[in-house]
Amino acid sequence: MQNRRVHQNDVGHRDERRNPSYHLSPPSRSKLSKLEVLFRFANQDLFTIADVSKQDSQTVIARCRELAAISEMSGGTFRTFLSPAMRRCYEVIGEWMKRAGMTVRLDPAGNLRGLRAGLHPGKGVLLMGSHLDTVRDAGAFDGILGVILAIAIVENLQPEPLPFDLEVIGFCEEEGVRYVPFIGSRALIGTLDEQTLKQTDSAGITMADAITNFGLDPAEIPKAALKTPALGFLEFHIEQGPVLDAAGESVGIVTSIAGQNHALVKFVGSANHAGTTPMHLRRDALSAAAQWIVTVEDSARSTPGLVATIGQISLQPSISNVIPGEVTMSLDVRHAENQVRIAGLNAIHQSAKEISHQRGLELLWTDGLKMNTVQMDDNLTGILSAASPEGTRRMASGAGHDAMILAPHIPSAMLFLRSPGGISHHPSETVLPRDVDLALEIGQRFIESMRKS
Repeated sequence: MQNRRVHQNDVGHRDERRNPSYHLSPPSRSKLSKLEVLFRFANQDLFTIADVSKQDSQTVIARCRELAAISEMSGGTFRTFLSPAMRRCYEVIGEWMKRAGMTVRLDPAGNLRGLRAGLHPGKGVLLMGSHLDTVRDAGAFDGILGVILAIAIVENLQPEPLPFDLEVIGFCEEEGVRYVPFIGSRALIGTLDEQTLKQTDSAGITMADAITNFGLDPAEIPKAALKTPALGFLEFHIEQGPVLDAAGESVGIVTSIAGQNHALVKFVGSANHAGTTPMHLRRDALSAAAQWIVTVEDSARSTPGLVATIGQISLQPSISNVIPGEVTMSLDVRHAENQVRIAGLNAIHQSAKEISHQRGLELLWTDGLKMNTVQMDDNLTGILSAASPEGTRRMASGAGHDAMILAPHIPSAMLFLRSPGGISHHPSETVLPRDVDLALEIGQRFIESMRKS
């Protein structure tokens, strides 16, 4: 189990108006020659000491565990966009980047960036990284692992400069918990617009104000866009699913990231007394919703690769002796092929229309997020495959990642590490040391191949 204690610097809310670009102070342990990380395992407090001269899985996992204790919530891991906990996270990771010989900065959108200059600075850059934000009560490895692995790979490189720049990026707001997803990656490619900056969080704070309160300038967000020609982007990430674990495989090469459609679906009937309304005269919205939920599952099961989820449901008036008059549900449909996903979505929509008509109800359907399938770059994927063990599985990602935002603009590749038990977005999320060591080796071979190309 992960360390569920909150870092002492995250209990209070410090002044957030200072400019963090020049205040990436080291963690309290920075004077030690070895990294000491306290974490909880098997209900006992243990110390893991990781030698920083040659980074391996022990160092990577220990660092991820340490960051899991930097949180906005007591007893769990939770870091949102430009929160005090995120500031502390920047400080700690920024120090690790400095130790790896990188120049560290926080860009105007809130991305943490460490740059190792090459032989010809500014001529070309290879990007590595993932996201630093989390969902509520998260695990220690989703997103963070990709950043810490990238830093470790840089630390393990030979001191001779590469023929290109190497930049490690810790993206902000990938999860979309405080605002919307992919704020950091959208800023990197220059597609973060003014309308998005006007969005508010649950406390009514606009994104622009949150950026200002943190000590950054929203007017300078265009400066976050990548200026150096990008050779590619490599993202390491836990699979967040059971495929690799079920097959007993350490890693998988991502070939595409599945497209997805979201919708808000409402059945509207009539609320009425539960004891006095005969069954044949009822317009029960919940019964219609229950019937439709089964058709959603049947549709997905009958189409290979299609997944459909109803994750939220609310009903009105939600009283034990009243027939529900309105039921509202969320719908999430995904598939690696756009045409299959759209066909599945249309079939699900049609079934909702038929059920509402049969029962004399009104159907209100509101389309939400729509993201098409994104393909990873064939050339970079080939290099990643050559750097991996022979026969490494190629697979689609069912979850969204920063790589899907970058891929249409920057050649991108992605490596999955197995998620034991298929668990993610949960405190019991973990990784296996041998898988992390393999990923470190693959990353180093990948960079060596890029050096020679």
